Amino acid sequence: MKAFVTGGAGFIGSHLVDSLIKQGHTVTVYDNLSSGNKEFISQHLEKDACHFIKADLLALKKVEKEIAGHDTVFHFAANPHVRLGETHTDLDMNQGVVATYNVLEAMRRQEIKKIVFSSSSVVYGETSEMSLPETYGPTLPISMYGAAKLGAEGLISAFCGTFDFQAWMYRFANIVGARGTHGVIVDFIEKLKKNPKELEILGDGKQCKPYLYVNDCVEGILYGFSFAHDHMNLFNLSCDTTTTVTRIAEMVVQEMKLKNVTFRYTGGLRGWKGDVPRFQLDAHKMNKLGWKANLTSDEAVRKAIRDVLDAKL
Repeated sequence: MKAFVTGGAGFIGSHLVDSLIKQGHTVTVYDNLSSGNKEFISQHLEKDACHFIKADLLALKKVEKEIAGHDTVFHFAANPHVRLGETHTDLDMNQGVVATYNVLEAMRRQEIKKIVFSSSSVVYGETSEMSLPETYGPTLPISMYGAAKLGAEGLISAFCGTFDFQAWMYRFANIVGARGTHGVIVDFIEKLKKNPKELEILGDGKQCKPYLYVNDCVEGILYGFSFAHDHMNLFNLSCDTTTTVTRIAEMVVQEMKLKNVTFRYTGGLRGWKGDVPRFQLDAHKMNKLGWKANLTSDEAVRKAIRDVLDAKL
């Protein structure tokens, strides 16, 4: 397979590149490095199997030129910082919706039919149901990031219906692990390095979500791609357990070997506008296909904490 990976120098994308190359595929990484890091894929760049292009997906002619000759697109490029939507309201529109349209249009022009897309659980919005299947609706996201992911899903579905594309779309739980550059684990570690006696926790600490280790995530992506053969394949990708924010704080304190740390909560149900405080994804569809996460949510969080700490030593 000749794979074109957008965002391939990012957190999840770089782990996907690792797995694709390990399986013997040829990979082109297309990344503007706005949030990615070329060092994440540096071990592959001297190999014939991996080619890196620093460019932006908003440049349609460039995308069309570079995407030619590939047979599968893994579209993982996006703004990873959900909270930026509060102050930069056009960021997710451009990096999520417009960028996805450009990828799809370039594929259409170059007659490439297969796309694998990294969506998110945030497309569901804030719901009254705790365990969400792929059939849940209406999907009403409460963040610009979520709206962009849902818009991208809609575009992919339209290109499948109009131009006979085949798609695999994954709504991720919170993905954690090595090379993570943002999120609650990184936030807590950075805060405690500055002040090991007190930790500010956004919200009330009762926010409760599933955390999936990045290796499990990539394994699930490629498993679904190999064994799901519908025209449109939509999956939740998650473990079947959850972890509270306070529990994450406790594990970070333990792994940093700190004592007598005071937790100071900012209060409220959510950490920021657009944050969905409590949810669980129903991954029965992926489980029935034959994939199941190796680590529980707590195990994924603890392993990710150790990854981040080891990387910063």
